[in-house]
Amino acid sequence: EFVLFSLLGLCTQIESETHNLYQQFPRMCATQEALRTKECCPTWEGDGSACGASSGRGTCEDVVVSAQPDGPQYPFSGLDDREKWPLVFYNRTCQCTENFMGFNCGDCMFGYFGENCNERRESLRRNIFHLSRAERIKLVSYLNLAKQTISRDYVVVTGTYREMQNGTNPMFAEVSVYDVFVWMHYYVSRNALLGGPGNVWTDVDFGHWAPAFLPWHRAYLLHWEHEIRKLTGDMSFTTPYWDWRDAQGCDVCTDELMGDRSTQDPSLISPGSVFSSWRVLCSQAQDYSARGVLCDATEEGPLRRNPGNHNRNLVERLPTSDDVEFTLSLTNYDTGPMDRSANMSFRNTLEGFGDPQTGLGNSSRLGMHAALHVYMNGSMSSVQGSANDPIFLLHHAFVDCLYEQWLRRHRPSPNQYPESNAPIGHNSEYHMAPFLPLHRNQDFFISSKDLGYEYTHLLDARILTIAIAAAVLTTKQWYKGSSWLHARSWKHAFALPERQPLIRSKEIEETNQHNYQTTM
Repeated sequence: EFVLFSLLGLCTQIESETHNLYQQFPRMCATQEALRTKECCPTWEGDGSACGASSGRGTCEDVVVSAQPDGPQYPFSGLDDREKWPLVFYNRTCQCTENFMGFNCGDCMFGYFGENCNERRESLRRNIFHLSRAERIKLVSYLNLAKQTISRDYVVVTGTYREMQNGTNPMFAEVSVYDVFVWMHYYVSRNALLGGPGNVWTDVDFGHWAPAFLPWHRAYLLHWEHEIRKLTGDMSFTTPYWDWRDAQGCDVCTDELMGDRSTQDPSLISPGSVFSSWRVLCSQAQDYSARGVLCDATEEGPLRRNPGNHNRNLVERLPTSDDVEFTLSLTNYDTGPMDRSANMSFRNTLEGFGDPQTGLGNSSRLGMHAALHVYMNGSMSSVQGSANDPIFLLHHAFVDCLYEQWLRRHRPSPNQYPESNAPIGHNSEYHMAPFLPLHRNQDFFISSKDLGYEYTHLLDARILTIAIAAAVLTTKQWYKGSSWLHARSWKHAFALPERQPLIRSKEIEETNQHNYQTTM
């Protein structure tokens, strides 16, 4: 009840205020005129000029796309609206200067705050189990607020540019702030529509199965976090992470957090959780393919989850600490064809298609990131609709944390990220679909600290390393260099406990596992 009353208070506050939300598709660019001219350069309300040009925040510029060749996985050209993003829709957008960002340059770049975007601050993403009860209540309230609040500034596309008759018949829908991001994840991962019912190309994904998987989801989380701050006015908000290493069940599946299971139907959320009332969208990938259409952003039923009752031939168990350590030990960011068959690829192994014990691609079982999706056995298990479940955010925050740990351990040069011949959408200079403002994949192949955030998981690791080094030095001095203590003893002597009591679960939903395997 406290959560609900908190939420109602927040809703009242938000409805009485005007907020600028900076995500995609801007309402001002979803008009016949904008689509006809192919220009998305909205005015900044601060000075009334396009892109805030009068205040030196940015200018309206031609979009420049890379001419580097893509890999052979997608053998078409001119059929999909995501090709050479965003040129099918717009060839002029705002290009922001200095620390400004946003579709109209009205916002600050990640890590910068203040009216003039000149205040540099580092945010800290924390383990969800380290949050206080009040912070957990606030997290759930913010999530529910975002789900219940229609985005004032953004709409989502429900038809192809061809179906819009080249922009003369705009096809967009209103959705909530949260569901803008559900739609984004659907749209980046959807099948390519080749024309007519059932005529789709499934071997394509502009945000998965290839090098951009980690940069794309990093940008996605930063924008989601940013929207919550704008929506609530809480500029200190950060996305918590769920450290799922060695977990025996879904320990975030409690009514205090992401929702327990319903006693009436184990595939539904407990009525004691606000998430039991959530309705999903863009979750029926097979139906869209059969009809040859895009998701129309209408509600498609309740949020579903049945953790642990999944296809064990596909996922034997949740990832272990050893799986994580092997994955982090891989020195190459990506290899070979840079797709699901890549061997000894950090990206492919972390994504879950490389075996976390051998590093070989196209593994018969899914691991790491993908294993979590399948394990949840519900809305999370179909990639196109997986963002409907708020656990998606906690999960991907930890995946991003592991990405950051790899970046710091191996310090790759920028040219480790492929400039050419990656699957379509994944070359370094490719603009991430469907982001507006525009981002290139290479923009997020950098440390989180350069983007204004840090993880307590990595701080703990650094502090532990310093503590162990100091202890070793002290002991060596004490015993005059004697090597009496073995490495195994050191490991256990200085291990930090991070686990919570875990929950097991019951029944099987095979269909979602098949969807995840074929769409991921």
